[in-house]
Amino acid sequence: MNQGRNANTRESQQALIRRLAWLLDSSIRIPGTQFRIGLDAIIGLIPWAGDVVGSVLSFGIIGLAFQMGASRWTLLRMGFNVLVELVVGAIPVFGDVFDAVYKANEKNVRLLERSVTHPRAQRKDFWFVSLIGLVLLTALGLSIYGTYQLTLWIWSSISQWNSW
Repeated sequence: MNQGRNANTRESQQALIRRLAWLLDSSIRIPGTQFRIGLDAIIGLIPWAGDVVGSVLSFGIIGLAFQMGASRWTLLRMGFNVLVELVVGAIPVFGDVFDAVYKANEKNVRLLERSVTHPRAQRKDFWFVSLIGLVLLTALGLSIYGTYQLTLWIWSSISQWNSW
């Protein structure tokens, strides 16, 4: 009986992860095309806050994958996908286009679905996932700082150009 309950929980977690990834990466069809974008690309247009919200939601998928018992290697690869999207996504304009095309969350769902046959994660894996989270949080902070510095540089360049 308990195995049936665990299977239902796992299926509901997988359904939640699939739905969240779809919402973030492919929920909005561009009119007149077959191309789809998600809320991650839309909220990414908001400087700093968009990257923070998108990264937190993407890390939520990694947290759910951990609860489902994904292997360390899978969690690491999922974290890397989010890291790539975060770092490149912090580049103004290009990063927003990259977010729409890269679709890290859907990549992570595919990784997780291949990995769910592994045994349940152990307590020591909590620290591993925490380390991934710390790396992502550090990258997020650095990308925000870099974007801030780039904005200041652009602003000072424009100010100097106007003073000529």
